[in-house]
Amino acid sequence: MILARMLDFTDFDTRGYRTVDVATGYGQWVGTYEDTVEDAMDIALLDELAAPAWGSVRRAADLGCGTGRTGAWLRRHGVPSIDGVDLTPEMLDKARERGAHDSLAQGDVRATGLQAGAYDLVISSLIDEHLPDLRPYYEEAWRIAAPGAACVVIAFHPHFIMTSGMPTHFTSESGEPIAIATHIHLLSDHVSAGLGAGWRLAEMREGVVDERWLAVKPKWEKFRNHPVSAALVWRKDA
Repeated sequence: MILARMLDFTDFDTRGYRTVDVATGYGQWVGTYEDTVEDAMDIALLDELAAPAWGSVRRAADLGCGTGRTGAWLRRHGVPSIDGVDLTPEMLDKARERGAHDSLAQGDVRATGLQAGAYDLVISSLIDEHLPDLRPYYEEAWRIAAPGAACVVIAFHPHFIMTSGMPTHFTSESGEPIAIATHIHLLSDHVSAGLGAGWRLAEMREGVVDERWLAVKPKWEKFRNHPVSAALVWRKDA
């Protein structure tokens, strides 16, 4: 058996920001999160996916739901029932204010406590870089997914993390840039973890730094056409 080599973000880090854990970081970022995460990173990829047929989804599990951006997108696309799980209480408070979810619970995406086999869509956006190992996530998604369900993962592209040397980060109230613990997962790591959990890969797309990005981040001209995010759509065959 060949074991995947784990890449260490510190080998690529060009920022040297002070780093905090996920719950601490997002708890501090919550006040400006909506203003700093661009739709081009994740929502644009959701808009481009050919599958799943969002209007046919009956019940979705939004893992790492954050402030509810993904949940709100799902509501706009006809998903009638959405349960959210997130590690950070402050982010969940924002999601409650948004009102897109039927239920919200504090928990780990690798052990959600959600009902087994209950969801025909499991979805996560921009959380994979915070997981040291992808396998527990894909296994938990499989556990709660119904036969025939889809799993949609929007990922921070490993190429961009390595090329830019940029971790997930935010600016604190004092003006200090702070990194949130970031891990590098190659797309092949996603494929191995997903297939290992039983999923079948149905679609994959990559978002690049294009004019939409440069309109809001002109300093990223040097990253023009570099992939910055990725979408993977998985199926749990009945």
